[in-house]
Amino acid sequence: MKNIVEINPGEIMIKFNEPRAGKLTFKDLGLENDEMFIESGFLRLVFDLEGIGEHDYYSVPTVEIAYKENMAETRWVCEFNDEEILDKTDHHGHSTVILLSKKKIEALEHRHENKLVIHAEFPEKAHLLAEKSYINLFK
Repeated sequence: MKNIVEINPGEIMIKFNEPRAGKLTFKDLGLENDEMFIESGFLRLVFDLEGIGEHDYYSVPTVEIAYKENMAETRWVCEFNDEEILDKTDHHGHSTVILLSKKKIEALEHRHENKLVIHAEFPEKAHLLAEKSYINLFK
């Protein structure tokens, strides 16, 4: 079954219908480069894991966001079920790798509603690259 993807200005929401193991590029998840232009510099990525059933998280859940521009500095805040689990600033480059704590995610997990929300703040407009950006949540 396909994931449900919803794109609004400054927000991308991906609803998983089942746990998919391994590295999944944003292109694999149904996104295209031309849909991932962040004009305001602010992005909210929502990974909705509600109702995916039995699953096992990858040892270090990882998200990599690649962008066309060489950004001076980007800020990233990750929340799982409305609890902040990471706040980091990344300096200079074309991508950011976000390493999450499996233990924190498992401790915050609910029976039904589970959402990983990533807030990004770019210093300028950003063009995200779907084929180079990925998420690796499940094993």
